Amino acid sequence: MIDNANADLSTLAITLLKGVLYREEDEHLWGALLGLQARVRDYVTVLGLDLVLDEAEGYAFLRSRPEPAEEERNTKLPRLVVRRPLSFPVSLLLALLRKKLAEFDAGGSDTRLVLSRDNIVELVSVFMPDRSNEAKLVDQIETHINKVIELGFLRRLKAASGPASFEVRRILKAFVDAQWLADFDARLGAYQAQLAGTTTEATTATDSESTRVE
Repeated sequence: MIDNANADLSTLAITLLKGVLYREEDEHLWGALLGLQARVRDYVTVLGLDLVLDEAEGYAFLRSRPEPAEEERNTKLPRLVVRRPLSFPVSLLLALLRKKLAEFDAGGSDTRLVLSRDNIVELVSVFMPDRSNEAKLVDQIETHINKVIELGFLRRLKAASGPASFEVRRILKAFVDAQWLADFDARLGAYQAQLAGTTTEATTATDSESTRVE
């Protein structure tokens, strides 16, 4: 017979292997994680994973452990957490959303940043090289928005009517850190040059670790 702690441990491991655990979406499981986090960490370490838990922001996910140096590596483990290359526009959108989240946190006490589709289009469009065809531009940006939703950094909010709106998930802070933001203005200059086609350096894709096993 499986006791409650072991049942919770199994449920936690399965949930975290499938994706992000948010406090607001499952208070019971979140409480179980806080009580069992040492056991969860021990369990996922065997799988080559680390538990990332942010109690203040209310999320937890699994990240692949750093690979050992070549001379220290005996056996290379297969990756459970998939590393995906991102297109440049998606990388740019993530950066802009992260900067917006930092500004939002600095300016108020609300914990949820909600943006309309028009807000996001406005954020991105100023960096796009060709803005002559507005309808085509909006379609392109919506494609990038859908990709960010798929990655788990935006959540589409239900609305009975009116324009679509999206919540910027706070887990984005774990993937785009403060040091990256410190260089944001300089990076934007390079981004604009890349988007305008003035450089051919193949540096427009960045890696992001998905928290979903695929």
